[in-house]
Amino acid sequence: MSGWRPNLRGVVACVLAVVLLFLAACAQIPRSGAVGKSREEGAGNPNAPVFFPRAPLTGSSPEAVIEDFYSAGSGYEDDYAVARQYLTQASAVAWKPDQRTLVFRSEQVVKTGVEGVFNYELDVAYSVDADGVATQMPEGTKESIPVTLVQVDGEWRISKIPDGTAIPEETFRVIYGAYPIYFYDPSFTYAIPDVRWFIKKKTVKSMTSALLGGPAPYLKGAVVSAFPSGMKLARESVPVVSGAAQVDLSAKELTEASAEDRLRMQTQLALTFRSQPDVINVELRANQDLVRVEDNGSVLPPVQNRNVPARQIAVNRNELVRYENNRISPLPDMQSVAALKPRSPAESPVSQSVAFLNGSRSTLYSMVPGQPARALTTRTTLTHPSFSLHDWVWSAGPGAQGVTELTAFRPTGVAAGATVPSVTLTPSWLAGRSVKDFRVSREGVRALVISERNGQTRVQVTGIIRSADGTPKELTSPVTLHASGSPDQGVWVNDTTVVVMKGAASADVTPELLSLTSAEPQKLAPWPGLVALSAGNGPEEIFAQSADGIFQRLGNGWSPQLKGPADPSFPG
Repeated sequence: MSGWRPNLRGVVACVLAVVLLFLAACAQIPRSGAVGKSREEGAGNPNAPVFFPRAPLTGSSPEAVIEDFYSAGSGYEDDYAVARQYLTQASAVAWKPDQRTLVFRSEQVVKTGVEGVFNYELDVAYSVDADGVATQMPEGTKESIPVTLVQVDGEWRISKIPDGTAIPEETFRVIYGAYPIYFYDPSFTYAIPDVRWFIKKKTVKSMTSALLGGPAPYLKGAVVSAFPSGMKLARESVPVVSGAAQVDLSAKELTEASAEDRLRMQTQLALTFRSQPDVINVELRANQDLVRVEDNGSVLPPVQNRNVPARQIAVNRNELVRYENNRISPLPDMQSVAALKPRSPAESPVSQSVAFLNGSRSTLYSMVPGQPARALTTRTTLTHPSFSLHDWVWSAGPGAQGVTELTAFRPTGVAAGATVPSVTLTPSWLAGRSVKDFRVSREGVRALVISERNGQTRVQVTGIIRSADGTPKELTSPVTLHASGSPDQGVWVNDTTVVVMKGAASADVTPELLSLTSAEPQKLAPWPGLVALSAGNGPEEIFAQSADGIFQRLGNGWSPQLKGPADPSFPG
């Protein structure tokens, strides 16, 4: 590359600093206009930072044109008008910047040996598709974008480029935000968040299009939508007028839908738009005509971020006990299990069924009031049992051939001595991996999976696909969460967040909060000797246990609770 070139990241940082100073000065400007004002894009956050990339410079080299073109990809205003100036006329018309965004850690332009043909080589951190689905890439993931240039009136211009943009990681964090769009569990009882990443100034239209496009791959088959497949926006915008998001949909599908389905559509959109300050309510329209949505009381609003009961189940002196309000009490109508030396107990969130492992963690037991414990399965090792809302209890361990198996049992309502219904799953994405923990989410649609292979740990969230009667059928291909350490256990904190850690009886342990809405883990305060985790409703109800007792998270530290009980666990 010839000639002096300014550092791309330095330019971005300087522009960002100027933008943020400008925004701070304008902090008191009202966020919305007068009553009746229409915002055609339903922009979202009007104070979101805006980048103003530079136009092409006279005499720029091909390498400089490529770098400046991708730098201009952060300037999304007016449909990337500045970036299109770096393209030939035909390419400027054909290029579709919204198809994909590559978020890179580093980049360089490399010659190919063919005149006018270059590769834009990236160390990719994330890939975000047209519907806002973000895929995190392992450290060192490389991607090469082919770029062809020609001379137009003596200046190099790009004549061939793949659709999409590429921006630095620090720029991505500023102009993009994580926003949940919502689907339903198959019974329409619970609202399930599907976190997407959108440009902060273009959220309402982006959210609507993504919702109509269906769930992210890891939720397909596990959730349902009130919108039928094939329903489209009738116009390329979702204006917000006097606080009402006007969603103009395919007339035929909307008018033929039942009153219940239309109400569920409106509710699904209203939940999705809750993060948008300018949206107060949602109007469904067909060919711009308002469609009446009636609520006759037959459709209940879905439960969002389902809570768990305040009690925990724990082990005290080799017996299962209830741990609540920093006190312990016997489990009602349960027989003694002291001879089995129970560990890692779990309690159903919908019945009085419990499950636990024996002292060697090789046999899974279940128990219901008035009956003795019954063995469900024996393996060389098993993970902490976890109940779903359908009263299936899950655990993972190696099968007879050493293959990792996830097994679910439904012991509730089964007479003593009768066969317990069970399902065994062997997802291909767990081939060769050892499952360290498996925890079903509170609404029963997803599961947290922590697995390891050759010392490499993955923290993932998968969807649970069930048959009509609730029987598990398969797990979806998961989405991966980034953890800074190598955790071996984790629990759900709310509908988008989990807490994980690697237990160690003789060392300081630092739990981490991992969220579907954040690219980076949040480290909690370290504490010596933590070996077990549990979580209630939210980040302030995180409990951990060491040889010195149970501790609850308190601000940036840990508050001592009761000493004696072990392996506390909230229902689920």
